[in-house]
Amino acid sequence: MARLVLTRPQTDAEPWRQALQARGHTVASLPLIAIAAAPDPRPLQRAWQQLGDWAALMFVSGNAVRHFFEQKPAVAPVQWAWGAIKTRAWAPGPGTREALLAAGLDARLVDSPAAQAAQFDSEALWQQVGGQLGAGTRVLVVRGGDASGQAAGRDWLMAQLLRSGVQVDTVVAYLRHAPVLDAQQLALARSAAHDGSVWLFSSSEALAHLERALPGQDWSRARALVTHPRIAQAARSAGFGVVCESRPAVDAVAAALESIE
Repeated sequence: MARLVLTRPQTDAEPWRQALQARGHTVASLPLIAIAAAPDPRPLQRAWQQLGDWAALMFVSGNAVRHFFEQKPAVAPVQWAWGAIKTRAWAPGPGTREALLAAGLDARLVDSPAAQAAQFDSEALWQQVGGQLGAGTRVLVVRGGDASGQAAGRDWLMAQLLRSGVQVDTVVAYLRHAPVLDAQQLALARSAAHDGSVWLFSSSEALAHLERALPGQDWSRARALVTHPRIAQAARSAGFGVVCESRPAVDAVAAALESIE
């Protein structure tokens, strides 16, 4: 059975590693996105103080949830448990939804794509929440930033909200940047380029970081399993010899791995 190389950030990769190993797969973790706290926590703290101003908070990832809740005041003016407000929480996928529930949110106030949705992304989330808000309401997008602290990521959902007359605010909860790979990690990456390993990519950004870490690497013998058509295109552009797509769920990935063998 081929080795699977996980490229998710370290905190996100561990549940996947355990779940896939439990299904009999050999898994190596090679985080290709590094996560760090936003250098200035004050915007997050102000967001907590103004929580009731927004009709919904959209969290782009589980990391957005975790870093946002790290700044929750010990005694908040308005409790995030929605004891006094009607603010909803939006999650683009099950990992983000699970992080919100783990933080103590009432599941009835969390909106996310159906568990069997073909994709977990902004488009799938919009199908659930597109008619939820009227013009003049406000939404806060809790997102990641680049290494310089500037907001980074897709703005597709924000564009839909603005077209609907919804006011969109943003706050950077964490930073995403390229990791510094050590000698052992680089050796793993070079080996997995040709030894039959299967790379699991859930982000085009991770793939870009891999290309920068190994400039000139021949990927024609490498195999990639990706969780979105945009990532599939990036993998083909990078030169991966085999590119397969899967729904971004553990069971679907496990089944896809068996089909690759």
